[in-house]
Amino acid sequence: MNEQALVAKVWNYAHVLRDDGVSYGDYLGQISFLLFLKMDKERAEALGEASALPADANWDTLAGKAGESLEVTYRGILEKLSKRTDIVGTLFLKAENKIGDPAKLQRLVTLIGAETWMGMNVDVKGTIYEGLLERNAGEVKSGAGQYFTPRPLIEVITQLVDPEPDDTVHDPAVGTGGFLLAAYDHMKAKAKAQDKRVAKALREDKLSGTDIVAEVVRLCAMNLYLHGIGGATSPVQQKDALLDRGDKAFDVILTNPPFGKRQSFRIVREDGGIESERQDYVRDDFTVTTGNKQLNFLQHIMSILKVNGSAAVVMPDNVLFEGGAGEALRKRLLEEFDFHTLLRLPTGIFYSAGVKANVLFFDRATPGTGIATKDLWVYDLRTNQRFTLRERPLKRADLNDFVTSYGSKYGRAKRVETERFHRYGYDELAKRDKLNLDLFWLKDASATDPDTLPPPAEIAAEIVDSLETALEKFRLVASKLAGG
Repeated sequence: MNEQALVAKVWNYAHVLRDDGVSYGDYLGQISFLLFLKMDKERAEALGEASALPADANWDTLAGKAGESLEVTYRGILEKLSKRTDIVGTLFLKAENKIGDPAKLQRLVTLIGAETWMGMNVDVKGTIYEGLLERNAGEVKSGAGQYFTPRPLIEVITQLVDPEPDDTVHDPAVGTGGFLLAAYDHMKAKAKAQDKRVAKALREDKLSGTDIVAEVVRLCAMNLYLHGIGGATSPVQQKDALLDRGDKAFDVILTNPPFGKRQSFRIVREDGGIESERQDYVRDDFTVTTGNKQLNFLQHIMSILKVNGSAAVVMPDNVLFEGGAGEALRKRLLEEFDFHTLLRLPTGIFYSAGVKANVLFFDRATPGTGIATKDLWVYDLRTNQRFTLRERPLKRADLNDFVTSYGSKYGRAKRVETERFHRYGYDELAKRDKLNLDLFWLKDASATDPDTLPPPAEIAAEIVDSLETALEKFRLVASKLAGG
């Protein structure tokens, strides 16, 4: 069975479970658990070795059960493996059974058990899992979509930052691992095939990431594992990256921090009422104290980036123009870092609707060398550009002109201005009110111009897509209320 057919086969069962209140994300988590158990058995048989898992927590323990016994055994396996401190513990981080119907759980066990996964090469297994992740993001925008960055954009960002095989690459908001996978492929292609030391270090030591959501960390760990990345411990950890700097700095940072402006948490008062409090991160290495999540991520990235290191960060528009803390941080970015390129992204490419975002490319300068940013080059891929997730998705070819304009990391001095690519000198930027870097110059075509409106069929498709998303949210709410 080819990979596309296998993805479709495994995914189709998600629709059956959805009617029982199992979300797509939870379904994907259960697939991850069962997939690892099955592959562990296959690896042990292929190598003639004992299973790496305890005798009471492996595939054979599970596969022989049915009915309520299957559900109880599965729950016990998840609880036991989630307590481990190795890579298995990360793959089963806070794992629990989300499929209450034993008959349907048995059907999923049969689906996974029917295939010989270790008979596929690494690329095929990874591609299958990536396909499931993408379907998950496409089906539930309120879930996986919040951390799913368009793959063409990830590939271009990684290509332009151009990490070397010996570089350390980190993503503090790792999501499903798209940036780490792109960096791995890019660095592996640059490494000498015969250098086993470099290849081993690349697999086990050079890539790392964190995410605050346990379910996301599990998905990412499995994604990397199926691509052959990782050693005795997982490259990704569950952690609030903003709590502290950690004990490491990195050569390259590639990331798309979560959307949403303010960080807050809820508390229950003595009278039973609920109120929200803003969460600020107070750190000695931060320039400003703020509840703005994106500004805090930007500060964190500045702090953990090595001198002469490079970063590419997806940030919303407010980071470019917000006063107060935002202005202070932009001042530091221009003065202490070579903020050399800004890519204004089009709307319609993220699963969170209406997001206006940018990619900030910057390098950390050597301290004491004066103003680091001499010129900021801005590429406008937003004005008079239209993309949608389904009818007109962003493709690699849509970024070709930006790639050409950007040039190589060693050839930025040869850049030339074009209709969409403009240079702004530091002196010009410093004079702008509140150091506003929301820079644009192209005239936006009028929305009343019939030539600029999308075809009626495309508008209708977008409306249907929005309605389906709303219905999906209502179904999940209804299901939880019925279960409660």
